[in-house]
Amino acid sequence: MDERAYAIMMRMTIHPLFLPILFSMVLYGNVSYYALILSSLIIHEFGHILAAYFCKVKVERCVIMPYGGEIQLKGGIALSPKKQLIIALGGPIATLCCFLVIPFLDPLLAEPLIKIQLVLLAVNMIPVWPLDGGRIVLSFILMFYPKARLFEMYLSVSLLLTILTIIITFIMLPKTLFLLVLSIFIFIKLVSEWRYRKYRLAFEKYVMNRLT
Repeated sequence: MDERAYAIMMRMTIHPLFLPILFSMVLYGNVSYYALILSSLIIHEFGHILAAYFCKVKVERCVIMPYGGEIQLKGGIALSPKKQLIIALGGPIATLCCFLVIPFLDPLLAEPLIKIQLVLLAVNMIPVWPLDGGRIVLSFILMFYPKARLFEMYLSVSLLLTILTIIITFIMLPKTLFLLVLSIFIFIKLVSEWRYRKYRLAFEKYVMNRLT
């Protein structure tokens, strides 16, 4: 690991909303499960970091979220859709790599690790912004149809799907408590992104017009 990657790892932080989940696991005696989840999330985010270095994109900050993590990249929306796609794929690929070590682990450790990786992949590959699946789909769209307005449209679809998920998971409580909390968290992130969509669109449109 070079000095720049090490510096990013040292600047990794955990989002405050994720701490109660981790602390509850510790209080109930699931310390090992807590360690596996946190380790899996860090590996997942490090996959994004390695992909960013491969694309020669500077990573300025990394925050561990309940659904994975959030990386702040230098250049942001000015990055090409191809680079955004590669960086978005980095996390899921790193998670898939975790399955390679499972055959060498004790069954007591391997079983929960498999479940954690499957859940992490399933959640992150949902095609809703800001999850990896949503970023991957949007990157593909922008590669073939580089229109700034598509970002706002995709954000709108993500909002509608997230609201629908919140309603469904609320009706199905208590079995869907985890999904409900996760959906609310994603909704908050989407609302925050929606508030600044006009600035993003204006800048993205300027960049696209300049590059095409």
